Amino acid sequence: MQLVGKKIILAVTGSIAAYKTPELVRQLVRAGADVRVLITHAAASFVSPLSLETVSKHPVHTSVSDGTQWNNHVEMGRWADVMLIAPCSANTLAKLANGLCDNLVCAVYLSAVCPVLIAPAMDEDMWHHPATKRNISQLKSVGNIFIPVGYGELASGLVGEGRMAEPADIVDFTASFLSNNKRTVLSGKKALVTAGPTYERIDPVRFIGNFSSGKMGVAIAEELAASGVLVTLVLGPSALEIKHPGIEVKRVESAGQMYDACVEVFPMVDIAIMSAAVADYKPANVSGVKIKKQDNTLDIQLEKTKDILAELGGHKKPGQYLVGFALETDNEEANAMKKLEGKNADMIVLNSLQDEGAGFAHDTNKVTLLTRNGKKELPLMAKGEVAKAIVQVITETNYVEKTF
Repeated sequence: MQLVGKKIILAVTGSIAAYKTPELVRQLVRAGADVRVLITHAAASFVSPLSLETVSKHPVHTSVSDGTQWNNHVEMGRWADVMLIAPCSANTLAKLANGLCDNLVCAVYLSAVCPVLIAPAMDEDMWHHPATKRNISQLKSVGNIFIPVGYGELASGLVGEGRMAEPADIVDFTASFLSNNKRTVLSGKKALVTAGPTYERIDPVRFIGNFSSGKMGVAIAEELAASGVLVTLVLGPSALEIKHPGIEVKRVESAGQMYDACVEVFPMVDIAIMSAAVADYKPANVSGVKIKKQDNTLDIQLEKTKDILAELGGHKKPGQYLVGFALETDNEEANAMKKLEGKNADMIVLNSLQDEGAGFAHDTNKVTLLTRNGKKELPLMAKGEVAKAIVQVITETNYVEKTF
C-alpha cells in the first residue's frame, strides 16, 4: 500500500521497542509519506534522534522548546493527516488517557485535529493490567485507533502479548486506515452498529438461532467507518472478517449479551443502527448437560428476550439518531411504521422476504427506508450499496445539519 503525499507525525515513547522505529520511518518514507518525528526524553535512551533524523530527512524534536526556538505543538497537531504513536508505552497511555501534558508528545496529541493511531508496547502483565485496560478503553472512547499488539518474546524474557506490531504491519495498517477514511459531514462522530444473529442456548451443544449472516450490518459499519465515523460493531456469531481498521468489534453470542453491550455503548454515540437479527425468545431453562434423545417430543418453554431497540429508544437523548430494522412477511409497511413510532426510532429499514435475492445470507437486499418525513424504496442492490443509501439518508436529514 502506498502513502504518497500523506503527512505523518511519528511519536516515539520510552519503550525498548523504540529500536524498531528507524526501520518504521524508512518504510513509511519509502511508501511516499512525509514523516516528522517526535520523541520523548525516555525514548532517546533506546533510539538515537540522529538516526531518526537521517532516515526521516527532517529534524527530530524532543521538547516544546530546545532553548533557541519554540516547537509549535499546535501547528504540528494541525499539520498531519495522521498522528502515529509507536511505540506507546504504558506510561504514555496513562498520560494520554488522563490528559496530562508534561512532554512534547502529549502536547501535540492534545492539539491534534487528525486521527491518532496508537501502537502499544509493554510487557504482558502490564498489557493485561486493569489500569492499562481502563486507559485503553478511555482512549478508544474519544476516537483513538489501536494497532493490535503482537505475541512473542518480550523484553522480560516472557512470551506473550504486548509486543509492538512489526514496522511492516504498522505501515500496512496506517495505509489501510488512511485509504478507507474519508472526510465527510459525519467525520469524527461515533456510531453503534449491531449485526448478525444471536444464538440462544438449549444445552451445551444446541441452540435456537436464525439464518442471518451479518453481511448487512457489517456493510453498514464499513460504510460509516469509510465516512470518518468511529464505529463500535456488536457482532453476533458470524464468520465475517471486518476489513476497516477503524471499527472496534465486540463479539457476542446471545441476545442478552448483545443487549448488555448496546446499553453500555449507546450513551457515548451519535448514531445507533440496530441491524442484527436478535432472537425474540430464548429457552427459559438451559440444561447444563446435553439433553438425551428419549421421548418422541421435546417441550421447550420460551421466554421473551429484552427489546434492545425499545430500550435504546426509551433512553435516546437529543442529538442521537436511532435506526431499527424490521423483517416482515405481512402488512409490512404498517408494521414497520408501528415499530418506528412505538420504539422512538428515527428510521426503520424494512426488509421483505417476498423478494427473491433479499433477506438472510444473500449478497443483495431490497429495502424501504421509512422515516417520519416519508419513505424511500430501493431496488434490489448489493448490500454495500444499501449501506451507502442508509448512511446518505442519515447525512441528508435536518438532524445531521443541525447537530453534526
